[in-house]
Amino acid sequence: MSIKTYVLRRLLALIPVAIVVATVAFVLIHLAPGDPASVIAGPDASPEDIARITQQMGLDRPLPVQLVSWYGRLLQGDLGRSIFLRKPVFDAILDRLEPTLLLTIAATIIAVLIGVPAGVVSARYHNSFADQAFMVVALVGISVPNFLLGLLFVLFFGVWLGWFPVAGYSPLEYGWLGTLRSLVMPAFALGLVQSALIARIARSSMLDVLREQYITAGRAKGLGERAVIYKHALRNALIPTVTIIGISFAILLSGAVVVETVFNIPGLGRLVVSAVLRRDYPVVQGVVLCVAGVYMLINLAVDLSYLVIDPRVKYQ
Repeated sequence: MSIKTYVLRRLLALIPVAIVVATVAFVLIHLAPGDPASVIAGPDASPEDIARITQQMGLDRPLPVQLVSWYGRLLQGDLGRSIFLRKPVFDAILDRLEPTLLLTIAATIIAVLIGVPAGVVSARYHNSFADQAFMVVALVGISVPNFLLGLLFVLFFGVWLGWFPVAGYSPLEYGWLGTLRSLVMPAFALGLVQSALIARIARSSMLDVLREQYITAGRAKGLGERAVIYKHALRNALIPTVTIIGISFAILLSGAVVVETVFNIPGLGRLVVSAVLRRDYPVVQGVVLCVAGVYMLINLAVDLSYLVIDPRVKYQ
């Protein structure tokens, strides 16, 4: 099967998944307690005022009718209009996308640069002091919540040392240096936790590969340890590692809510939180659908990366 055919089949397979995700997101947000009409009308509104607003928003119609109407807008590329922001949901997402996307990319880079080398070194010096030290640090990293790391970074690097701003975000239009300074601490708070997971997976994969017969044969032929580790073993151990890196990127993209709150970053996380509190249905549904789409595209990209890592991989 050619790569184009495989990609086309995978993209077609995403359609039913997207339908399921859209349906679940729509139903869950509408089943949640609370009513946006009551929030808009205010605490002193009369039942007549609330009923009028409910009718204007179309929330008095049966849920299946609302769902079909939403499907119709989605087919036209319309995610709806925010109830409280009074703007298209797509525009609201674009306004908040930059900080979340840059934060996720920076955290992923940090996680890879720390996790992969740590896992390789631990596997190379298996059962040594370095191996045990790296794994203890990795265990601590997995166990510590990222919001706690964020608060510690704020206290130490922001308050005591004054190296970085303790909160806020500087957009790219005001200069990349300010953006970088505002993202260093939240990116490390997110990336260090994921680096621990990547290190453990990389170590486990490397240990499995180092036990293979072709590694023993390479050493017997006189190959240097560096060539055995980095040229042969690492490449074959990258497939499970790349898989977990892709999953980590998706997790970071959708799970940066708490860190964005700690550092007062106006990203998608805070947008979703405020939308949930206000019962802004279109925004919640739109963000969930976009994040799910990113998940699916990342999984496809990871699968395609296997061809580059190991040409022996064949798609059926």
